Amino acid sequence: MTRLNKYLAECGICSRREADKLIDQGRVKVNGQKAVSGMQVCAQDCVEVNGSLIKPVSSKVVLAYNKPVGITCTEKDKHAERTIVQAVKYPVRLTYAGRLDKDSDGLMILTNDGELIQRMMRGANRHEKEYVVKVDREYTDDFLVKLSQGVYLKELNETTRSCLAERIGKYTFRIVLTQGLNRQIRRMCESLGYKVKTLTRVRVMNIELAGLKSGTYRELKGEELAMLYRMCGMSEKHQ
Repeated sequence: MTRLNKYLAECGICSRREADKLIDQGRVKVNGQKAVSGMQVCAQDCVEVNGSLIKPVSSKVVLAYNKPVGITCTEKDKHAERTIVQAVKYPVRLTYAGRLDKDSDGLMILTNDGELIQRMMRGANRHEKEYVVKVDREYTDDFLVKLSQGVYLKELNETTRSCLAERIGKYTFRIVLTQGLNRQIRRMCESLGYKVKTLTRVRVMNIELAGLKSGTYRELKGEELAMLYRMCGMSEKHQ
């Protein structure tokens, strides 16, 4: 027997956390009955999400995708001009580990491996994500110091973790985060009096954006993929 949220993750539907939300919203049924949080299922059970029957994935896929500005990180949104599902058009259903807002671009990891997503998204693991950011005016060294020490975000009532922030140019810097608060970098800059003009994610853990054209993806394989799994505390048998 397997907990339902873990089963949904293993089917590549979403992370366990998102699975719990789907269950609470009444969008999951088991053997024709509305599912409840915490229930367990077995291989013989009929599990449906939004009316569609789901099954565990037979083979796992992990992609590096260079998301362009304008693409919305959601499966369905009637207000979105173009969703990530429409943009990627991959033959296997995939979900993402860590979203980028519509106005940001750069590296995203897409996969049907729910356990990998769960491990990557767990904040306590402090996995690194690196960004190149351009602000609306020339910034000071003090600005970088304050970013690196942590910024109190009033609207979230939370202070960001200390991080690495380094100068690239007069308006551009790179920043390495180990957490993923909502619109975190934009909020940090606004709290210090700057507005983000462009924001590009260039690295997630050991996976780098370099060489990947905007709007394209590549399948992760070999040592690069094995390293990603190891960094997430998963052995190669999970692949």
